[in-house]
Amino acid sequence: MRSRGQRRLLRGRKNGRRGECARQMFEPKSCTYTYLLGDRESREAILIDPVLETAPRDAQLVKELGLRLLYAVNTHCHADHITGSGLLRSLLPGCQSVISRLSGAQADLHIEDGDSIHFGRFALETRASPGHTPGCVTFVLNDHSMAFTGDALLIRGCGRTDFQQGCAKTLYHSVHEKIFTLPGDCLIYPAHDYRGLTVSTVEEERTLNPRLTLSCEEFVKVMDNLNLPKPQQIDFAVPANMRCGIQTPPS
Repeated sequence: MRSRGQRRLLRGRKNGRRGECARQMFEPKSCTYTYLLGDRESREAILIDPVLETAPRDAQLVKELGLRLLYAVNTHCHADHITGSGLLRSLLPGCQSVISRLSGAQADLHIEDGDSIHFGRFALETRASPGHTPGCVTFVLNDHSMAFTGDALLIRGCGRTDFQQGCAKTLYHSVHEKIFTLPGDCLIYPAHDYRGLTVSTVEEERTLNPRLTLSCEEFVKVMDNLNLPKPQQIDFAVPANMRCGIQTPPS
């Protein structure tokens, strides 16, 4: 299965249950990770941060594993790719698109800080983690063994804050107050990685992240002087994602 860009997610020490089905999948153009989480008993599942081009792959995997996709969830309104949420609604009838209300984007369901997304015996807690964008959220598995941090926290990095109403100071406080307060052995699964890394932990990032171990003032200075190029797909990705990709496919 790994030859198809799929990887079983590692389990945290507290997550000893065998009832969870989890996969990490990769989209190479935008270096985006998509996560499939499912409950083997109920067969209910969710996808986190699907990409339009790889939505058919994701739908096929859901079918192969005998799962029923309840939700296609986005951690935020992405600027580097078009979400696959809208297409998945068509490929897998019954699937609903989900995004933060603060993103301003269309979706079947809008979530806010503290909301839970249930699939079988499992649930993801929504933690607002703005700063990269105002609508960024982190999803934490109910036993605190895994956190899906979107672009708020990357492995040894973080999302940029120079567009989409980003704010470096807000991002710093989001990560320190909403993510770094999780148990140290909680596994960190980001929305992207550009060096081939797949997973970290809260403790690793609290102590080794070169940006987020700085003071808030130093962090803001670093983020204000990154001088990164404009994302190649931003001009069409953001407008499309405000409609959740293809929220209503043409007939």
